[in-house]
Amino acid sequence: MTLKKNDPPLGKRRGIQLGQELWARAKEIIPGGNMLLSKQPDRFLPKYWPTYFSKAKGCNVWDLSGTKFIDMSLMGVGTNLLGYGHPEVDEAVYRAISQGNMSTLNCPEEVQLAEKLIEIHGWADMARFARSGGEAVAIAVRIARASTGKENIAFCGYHGWHDWYLATNLTDAQGLDNHLLPGLEPSGVPQSLAGTVHPFKHGNLDSLHDVLRAWAPAAIIMEVARSEEPQKDYLEGVRELATRYGSVLIFDECTSGFRETYGGLHTTISVEPDMAVFGKALGNGYAITAVLGRRSIMKVAEKTFISSTFWTERIGPTAALETLAVMKREESWKSIIRKGQEITNGWKTLSKKYELPIKISGLTAIPSFDIVSDNRTIYKTIITLEMLKSNFLASNLLYVSLAHTSDIIKDYLSSLDPVFSLIKDLESGRPIESIIDTPIAKTGFKRLV
Repeated sequence: MTLKKNDPPLGKRRGIQLGQELWARAKEIIPGGNMLLSKQPDRFLPKYWPTYFSKAKGCNVWDLSGTKFIDMSLMGVGTNLLGYGHPEVDEAVYRAISQGNMSTLNCPEEVQLAEKLIEIHGWADMARFARSGGEAVAIAVRIARASTGKENIAFCGYHGWHDWYLATNLTDAQGLDNHLLPGLEPSGVPQSLAGTVHPFKHGNLDSLHDVLRAWAPAAIIMEVARSEEPQKDYLEGVRELATRYGSVLIFDECTSGFRETYGGLHTTISVEPDMAVFGKALGNGYAITAVLGRRSIMKVAEKTFISSTFWTERIGPTAALETLAVMKREESWKSIIRKGQEITNGWKTLSKKYELPIKISGLTAIPSFDIVSDNRTIYKTIITLEMLKSNFLASNLLYVSLAHTSDIIKDYLSSLDPVFSLIKDLESGRPIESIIDTPIAKTGFKRLV
């Protein structure tokens, strides 16, 4: 696929105009404009991002005017590992809807899903379900506090928007800078939570040990991996410290789970937590998250109030069961890893061809790259701008899916080639102002440090 020189300029495309107009309306009546920070257009391409979709299938997304784009970006912010609108998952959901989604009685699928997840994770005995990652992590933190009778939490990585997490910045305004986004204001978070949440540095056992010695927290919650593959020796050390200090070890696998293996990424290195949280890919676009844990810890959930009406709807567990079945049959993780390697190898080839040094990071299933330059954020915006002209939704981060075929990946890399050439010209002195007429995209979540 080559640049479509006959297409109208981005600012004249009807779908982009409609999306920008609707976004302007949204900001007047929805605080923040939408429900998820990661989908705000200013984080992709201010002024020209299509913003809204009318349809999604496979790895294709149609804007409000019906223009089709290939999603080489977030794929539903990591939710659609099998691709948008997977026919088997959707059919299972249609059947569930036809039989009724909610009733006074409970749906049997939640029992079946609990059994399946416990079967996959032999260390776990019990499961609770929710519908978003942030609330599932909040459930895990509540249970850990209840089971230990302690309040303090040690954490590393990104774990949602709830009070317990944002309370980090009540004690230190920069507490979350290396874990989420810089400069977050903990407005509305009770001051009484100050001093209850303590960050530690990923990969640094001394950093964690310092927190444990000082606070002996109820829980250690951490992402198994974000910017690199899990480190066995490090996680073994975390496990030993958690046991020594009586802290519940929680692995937040909302992002990493089921991408590079059938289950949690921690299973690939045989380090067992006390609890684990799963989300995103678990329902292939349908809302379902899970908290797994050891019986001695999870049973305490019966002694604290954790309950919500829509955690009992039928669609989420039904979608998860079918998604797990498709993953296992297709061995999706093997395909995802292969495709991720194909993409990163393509990036390396372009880097060498145009003598543009790049830094590749992230899991093989969620790779990202940065051009090593003081202008890397500008170049990220230019990549999105130029790739949009070729009808790709793209930046420097990609959630790989089964829908990303080798032909699509080849077309993507072919369209990325002239963008690298353009950036090489810019590095050689071509004025950036001659290329870009939109504000620079805002930075996203921090990678683990």
